[in-house]
Amino acid sequence: QVQLVESGGGLVQAGGSLRLSCAASGRTFSSYDMGWFRQAPGKEREFVARNRAGSTTYYADSVKGRFAISRDNAKNTVYLQMNSLKPDDTAVYYCAAAAINYGSTDYRTYPYWGQGTQVTVSS
Repeated sequence: QVQLVESGGGLVQAGGSLRLSCAASGRTFSSYDMGWFRQAPGKEREFVARNRAGSTTYYADSVKGRFAISRDNAKNTVYLQMNSLKPDDTAVYYCAAAAINYGSTDYRTYPYWGQGTQVTVSS
């Protein structure tokens, strides 16, 4: 069992940056696959980025080159650095956790979720 708490959302102008944080409880954080997803009003939850336990990262094409996922296992925290933000990035952003090798780009493979943090990008 792991509990996740996101922070760092807010209102930013187009072209600006934000860094989201997701703090996790539990002593085995380093063995979890971590993902970031987002959901805009009236749309399905979509994949943003994924960090396999301790190694490979994956990104949605829409954020590649602008967003970066990273983790600090000593702090039980995963981050999402978002640069060159666009109005289309406006959504509630969620972090999610899955046991090692069980996470993917499909949100249904993640059993643990944070409460979400709102990101609004104005034009």
